[in-house]
Amino acid sequence: MKIICIGRNYDAHIKELQNETPEDPIIFLKPDTARLTDNKDFILPPWSDDMHYELELILKIGKNGKFIPEKFAYKYISAYSVGIDFTARDVQSKLKAKGLPWELSKAFDNSAVTGTWIEVNDGNDLPDNIEFCLKINNELKQLGKTANMIYSWPKIIEFISQYFTLRQGDIIYTGTPQGVGKIHSGDKLAGYIEEKELFNFLVK
Repeated sequence: MKIICIGRNYDAHIKELQNETPEDPIIFLKPDTARLTDNKDFILPPWSDDMHYELELILKIGKNGKFIPEKFAYKYISAYSVGIDFTARDVQSKLKAKGLPWELSKAFDNSAVTGTWIEVNDGNDLPDNIEFCLKINNELKQLGKTANMIYSWPKIIEFISQYFTLRQGDIIYTGTPQGVGKIHSGDKLAGYIEEKELFNFLVK
């Protein structure tokens, strides 16, 4: 199982971090040890003083595929949910300044929170425009709509599958909308699709 993540997929988020809009989807990977499930606590690592939350719609791959055309991408989705791509922003900034890869800031243990999955027969069951949000200590922090993605999830699957064989159980993080920010010990994070709560966990 691999975790494939998309960077810079919402215009407003690109602007808030003062980044450039990519010509193609930006791809990075997380190992399976990055997964944090079942509402387990997220423990702040001692090597970062600026840990950021990034809420994302996530997709689970239901069958193996390679060179998947966009029009058939829906056949490869078995479930969807929301998750958090935790980012050590201070570490990331140092790596980017040196032109180095992001893995230390993005792929560390427990950096990929996974919410409860909503099963689908195939991707045709996915709504055209999914609204999802993050609340921290019951305060709304992020609100996203998949209609605002630069690259839609079928286009993402088509692009990824040109380079990586997608296998059953793989997870795709589709990018974060605007509103990212720092978390602190004691924060309670809850993620929703529409009104359905899919994760709720504590930061320590």
